[in-house]
Amino acid sequence: MEFLILPERTKGERTYGITSIADFGIPLGQIEDYLIDYHQFIDIAKIGIGSAYVTPNLQKKVDLYNRFNIKPYCGGTLFEKCYMQNKLDDYTDSLKRLGIEWIEISNGTVDISLQTRISLIHKFKPNFNVIAEVGSKDNEQEMRRSDWEEEINLLLAAGCKYVITEGRDSGTAGIYSKNGVVKKDIIECISKNVDISKIIFEAPTAKHQMFFINQFGANVNLGNIKLQDVLTLEAQRLGLRSETLFMEERTCNLS
Repeated sequence: MEFLILPERTKGERTYGITSIADFGIPLGQIEDYLIDYHQFIDIAKIGIGSAYVTPNLQKKVDLYNRFNIKPYCGGTLFEKCYMQNKLDDYTDSLKRLGIEWIEISNGTVDISLQTRISLIHKFKPNFNVIAEVGSKDNEQEMRRSDWEEEINLLLAAGCKYVITEGRDSGTAGIYSKNGVVKKDIIECISKNVDISKIIFEAPTAKHQMFFINQFGANVNLGNIKLQDVLTLEAQRLGLRSETLFMEERTCNLS
């Protein structure tokens, strides 16, 4: 069907309007079934937490994502575990052997200084596309609005392709309160002072996704999306759900 007037979506090799799914152990056959129909709606696949280390047939999973032009990478928890044990060289060697070209640098659980993370970005960016994450998984920890803005901009300036705003797969930390409410003051600060096209907002629930779509338009970058929710999210982006039906045809600030 092609007769409605809908918001214009980015297509192909997107640099914004990104959908990043979270793979917390999806079986290979199930992934392939979804990707055959819906691969055009997915840009990035995070193999969540540290699950890549124990995933059966990990090489086949990586190859499957690559075959559908979806960029796989390992969750930040695995990076933090390797950092704790001084195994980052082994980790990056493994990523290269697997054909994973993206790496996440985070401090969601382990306290890694901003300066150390920036140094690691400089170390990794010649060989990888680097994604960094800002915010803690501990919902008792609060960052000032100005710290969110400063940290994101410094990580981008260091060479990150994107910065993820922490939200967890539950939507109860980072940019969300412990009861799942969006911290709108933080989002407002970020949106005024950061290039939104370089931010991936973790938005695991439909409620969170629709907030960001209504706030920033169809081409906002969203992460921690469940594979089974990909088609619904695309419909939401196009104003084909009640909560986004009257969405203004805005686009992200790409300047």
